[in-house]
Amino acid sequence: MLDPTLINNKNIEYDAQTNEMLINMGPQHPSTHGVLRLIIRTDGEIVSEIQPHIGYLHRCAEKIGEHLSARQWIPYTDRMDYLAAMNMNLGWSLTVEKLLDHQVSKKLQHLRLMICELGRIASHLVGMGAYGLDLGTASPFFYAIREREKILDLFEKACGARLTFSYITPGGVMADIPEGWIDECKAFLDYFEPIIKQYHTLLTTNAIFLKRTCNLGILSKEKAIDYGCSGAVLRGSGIDYDLRRDGDPFYTEMYDGYDFEVIVEKEGDYPKDYPYPDVPREAQLGDCWHRFYVRMLEVIQSIKLIRQSFEKYQSIPEPIEKPLKLQQKLPKGEIYLETEAPRGQMGFGLFSEGDPIPWKVRARSSCFCNLSVLPELCRGVYLADIPSIVGSLDIMMGEIDR
Repeated sequence: MLDPTLINNKNIEYDAQTNEMLINMGPQHPSTHGVLRLIIRTDGEIVSEIQPHIGYLHRCAEKIGEHLSARQWIPYTDRMDYLAAMNMNLGWSLTVEKLLDHQVSKKLQHLRLMICELGRIASHLVGMGAYGLDLGTASPFFYAIREREKILDLFEKACGARLTFSYITPGGVMADIPEGWIDECKAFLDYFEPIIKQYHTLLTTNAIFLKRTCNLGILSKEKAIDYGCSGAVLRGSGIDYDLRRDGDPFYTEMYDGYDFEVIVEKEGDYPKDYPYPDVPREAQLGDCWHRFYVRMLEVIQSIKLIRQSFEKYQSIPEPIEKPLKLQQKLPKGEIYLETEAPRGQMGFGLFSEGDPIPWKVRARSSCFCNLSVLPELCRGVYLADIPSIVGSLDIMMGEIDR
């Protein structure tokens, strides 16, 4: 462990006896993806030890949830993973609905799937673009934001917000999508799908990007499981697990009847959607490149899911139901439910004494577990490789410091 006596307000501390330096990276640093502080011990350019320090953003969201009704707490879920706020809304809403034994209509499930998969695309776009910034190229970020803005336009027409939506709520959604919204969404997907190839040209098969990500930050299957990693971090190491297919039936019912592929990287195997099979990649399974590439391919699967949801949603003429009451009483008991958010398994726990306000609220962050593996991945790498490894984990500090 790092010696806490060496940690002070200076950015660099030099130990003359060992020739090691103790460096602070963050908490205000563009490559730490939020207010994350990394204490790094280096021997020259080689990292011998790294320790993440969190808590600079803590907002007591769980404690606040013990003073509000279940539906009133929805805006606080928006501010956990604020790049995938729709998916956070869904996780909490399903947890409350499961405790109430309240199953929403199939039409509402199709609408929620449509919205959440759009949120997954928007989240992965920012993850891809920001990863390019971490490694020194700005162009992919501008491309990604251009497409994300079009998704936010659709969200704004559905609920009036562009970042923290509070749209999906226990019992339903705040309002049905407006007339013509699906046609606009179809037009966006028709425009977006062909240009995904541009992202692969900019990053996936870029020679510099490959050199900065391949065979770096290798996470074995065993380590990924031991640390509780999930999402693209887990599937990038070759573990075939996705809660949309393997999770709680109360959640997976939303995906019943949909055809989609769980993207899992395999050693020496090119996924079906790899755009350049003739480009060789010498990368070990579970490295930074694989984690990045899983997210790129998941975008294609999300498009596939959204296109299927259009027909399913429009085939049901009945209107969607209204959400639960703002002060809906909760039955006495406890419940825990996990959903597959863009960054992995996001779980919510709720303990009720029979009142509208929960007795205890807890959240299980996928990013917290994914970040915990950072010391294992950074041991023995160059100092300049740290942004590559941190960016490949695609962490969200709002979710960790909830």
